[in-house]
Amino acid sequence: MLRSRPRRAVILGSAIVLALSIAATPGVGAATAPITVGAHEFQNDPPADSAVNKLIPSSISQARVPSSHVPRPASQAIAGNGATTTIVGLTMKDQRRADNGNQFSLEPPDQGLCVGGGLVVEAVNDVFQIYTTAGVATAPAATSLTRFFTGKSQIDRGANPVVFGNFLSDPKCYFDPATQRFYMTVLEIDQDSATGDFGPRTATYIAVSKTSTPTVDPSTWRFYTIDTTDDGSADQSGVGIPATNPVGTPLPKNPGCPCLGDQPLIGADKYGFYVTTNEFSLFGPEFNGAQIYALDKVGLANGTFTMQAFHGTPIKLAEGPAYTVQPATSPSTTDWVTADGGTEYFLSALDFDATLDNRIAQWSLTNTSSLATGTPSVALQTPVVIPSQVYGQPPAASQKTGPTPLGSSLKERLNLIASNDDRMNQVVLQNGVLWGATNTVVKTQNGPTAVGSAWFAVTASTGRIVNQGYVAANLQSVLFPSIGVTSAGKAVMTFSLTGPGFYPSSAYVTLDAVHGVTGPIHVISAGVVPADGFAGYQAFGGTGVERWGDYSAAVPGGDGSIWVAAEDIPGTVNGFLANWGTSVARVVP
Repeated sequence: MLRSRPRRAVILGSAIVLALSIAATPGVGAATAPITVGAHEFQNDPPADSAVNKLIPSSISQARVPSSHVPRPASQAIAGNGATTTIVGLTMKDQRRADNGNQFSLEPPDQGLCVGGGLVVEAVNDVFQIYTTAGVATAPAATSLTRFFTGKSQIDRGANPVVFGNFLSDPKCYFDPATQRFYMTVLEIDQDSATGDFGPRTATYIAVSKTSTPTVDPSTWRFYTIDTTDDGSADQSGVGIPATNPVGTPLPKNPGCPCLGDQPLIGADKYGFYVTTNEFSLFGPEFNGAQIYALDKVGLANGTFTMQAFHGTPIKLAEGPAYTVQPATSPSTTDWVTADGGTEYFLSALDFDATLDNRIAQWSLTNTSSLATGTPSVALQTPVVIPSQVYGQPPAASQKTGPTPLGSSLKERLNLIASNDDRMNQVVLQNGVLWGATNTVVKTQNGPTAVGSAWFAVTASTGRIVNQGYVAANLQSVLFPSIGVTSAGKAVMTFSLTGPGFYPSSAYVTLDAVHGVTGPIHVISAGVVPADGFAGYQAFGGTGVERWGDYSAAVPGGDGSIWVAAEDIPGTVNGFLANWGTSVARVVP
């Protein structure tokens, strides 16, 4: 993200991972026991001057808004759970114990969720599980994403010396209503198997289910790789990335590459499957901004995909390189736009100096029907800059005071919760309207600044805002919003809720484009204790601000429902180096 301060820890937008022992048993000892750190135990933040932890270029925004203009929205009331189905989702325990314990302690649990074929797929850093829509897990335990995508363990603890696998992070998932297939992606960085040091090549891995009812067995999926290194050393054969059906990287190389494609985001229209990344140099200061990859969706689904069709070059927008350009998905096939040879839409935020802004941008990629031909020729149109309500860089969020066994053992204070920044989150196109939301600073009526959510509904054909607004809770914070929309235009925004009155909890509100917020904040799963994770504590290199799920998820169920997933603290994860959990719920707006 374009920020004038150091980017959030480890691999920019990716997860912090840690392998160490509490007492004698890795990951499962008593949380208050002495912490013993051995050789190859840490895979933590890179040094401040490393290739993957650097200052992000900044500039002066022409639309900078005075601090006195911090949004002061009305607060929503808070009510109980209105979901029809609630699933206790994946937890830190699932992450650490997967693959026979050959996993790292890791946070945050970035959320990938998709629903279709009578199944619910939830993926987090770095495990996934498949449930029936009744909430029954289809596998006895969570499956390691590292094992699923690469056939390797995150760390082989049984080897002497230990062996490191690939670094994976930032999972995303999408169910396509036309192909009836699941599409799952994850960021990848090579690692030295002996030292765990990052290697010179990066990728986005893609898995596409062979049927509408896959299992966690890799044999029920097809696998592809986009080489995101962008250093010009690999061609369409994908040299340097060992994976099935490699997509390759374009020539010539981008500035400062080899590079990392951070936080892959996904979308789809009738013809294409789209991946966007934020590109950072691995060894230099360059930030190349948003990159856009357009792929033949049907070819990916049926195994006939043969080439990469489109890859964006560094894109300048307003005062700096574009960042976090979110591609849209749609709840039904009738929502896709076939005009101009097929059009995929995107939204992005424009806060270039990490303060306040009052603009967002709409993007469009046309002639996407050509993706299915032997001569694809899609075109990225000039983005439309749209005047909007004010939104801005959010503060860290507080949480309710309570027991923190790990923090107490370290003699450290209760962590704050990271809200990261105000980039655009998940985007949905329904009936010609694009929905999106961001974190934002807000001033609630009875307290200091907190984190709220700013949402936008934009007419895609004209680039004008239909409606917009905020979601805020008095004295509390709501953070990392995602909006899901039904084919009838009813919307649900999910997020985490935390503050002096709440342990970190998962929650949602209902919306529509005409009336805005149409109900109270419903708490899906109330947190039971504070977040007590290693990422915030100084003993592990933290600053007192704990990493939180960098994004949540909200997706259509195909039956008038929206499924949502967000991070919370369930109180059932004890004896590990973090106690995060997730909740998945079905809501009928």
